Amino acid sequence: MKKLETIVDPEFTKKELGPLDRFFVKFIRDERDLPFVYLSLKILFTVGVLGLLLYSNFLSGWSWLAVAVIDLVLVSLYFLGPFTLMLHNTSHRKLYKEEYGIMNKFIPWIIGPLMGQSPESYFCHHIGMHHAENNLKDDLSCTMYYQRDSFSDFMKYYLEFMFIGFFELFRYLTSKRKWKLRKNFVKGEFTWYSFCIILCFFNWQATLFVFILPFIIIRFGMMAGNWAQHAFVDKDDPANNWTNSITCINSVYNKRCFNDGYHIGHHFHPAMHWTDMPGNFIKNKDKYAENSSVVFQKLDYFIIWLYLMLHKYDWLAANFVNINDRYQSDEEVIALMKKRTRKIEATA
Repeated sequence: MKKLETIVDPEFTKKELGPLDRFFVKFIRDERDLPFVYLSLKILFTVGVLGLLLYSNFLSGWSWLAVAVIDLVLVSLYFLGPFTLMLHNTSHRKLYKEEYGIMNKFIPWIIGPLMGQSPESYFCHHIGMHHAENNLKDDLSCTMYYQRDSFSDFMKYYLEFMFIGFFELFRYLTSKRKWKLRKNFVKGEFTWYSFCIILCFFNWQATLFVFILPFIIIRFGMMAGNWAQHAFVDKDDPANNWTNSITCINSVYNKRCFNDGYHIGHHFHPAMHWTDMPGNFIKNKDKYAENSSVVFQKLDYFIIWLYLMLHKYDWLAANFVNINDRYQSDEEVIALMKKRTRKIEATA
């Protein structure tokens, strides 16, 4: 276990803006979100340009394969986390001002497909369903009914999302009478699949590397992330945000991915700005201790997912934050975590 240390995750500090910063600030709602503008442009002019090269006639043989691999590495290793959390944050809080509202389509409809993300589906799933249901029985990404340290259970969870997730979300949005979300969801999915099918007739190899493989990878990453975020659920009170989510502090992941580690705070305050999350955590640290919340230091969700798949509870315990000295030993923490990862049997 670790004691709670000084928080070093990013908080907002007022800085002098350069000329380019001042130009972009005219269009966005909050200057703290300038990193999203630059990240989207970086993806467009790296992944986007590499994608165009793969569809062009400029490359062949080993040079084509090298560019394809570079593109896939950039998508799946370098940009995957930051992009997903940029999409997450701009789904909760629109990036561009109302008078430039059309520009809010740039990330989901232009950058998203380059990263394997079908337009509109993330917003409809995450905002329209996940936060409304909070990992409870009507949440289509609910983790409760799986053994959360079982790889076979995780693969079942992932494959169900991949192959029947569309139909389940369509049914959910229909049952909740969320007609606009359902319309946007179908439009985005239909456009995505039609686009990929048409491109396959022109160059199926480029389509595989630029769109299809990133689609498979990012959905795996999102489900592994959600699995870890909601792996430690108190079966006696599964609706309690203190105990159905986790928090990760002082992590490189938080620096790269806009403080996404503060998932407990996010479920309490979905619209809270990402730079305010470390302060909110410190303000409420006693409540984290009182509610036996699971907090890790220097880990990210994929590492937590991996440790669970490997049953490395001792590695998790070594990075568990013992707020207010609530626990006396690693063994006590391990017992808590094992109890929280047990499959919860569905009830009528």
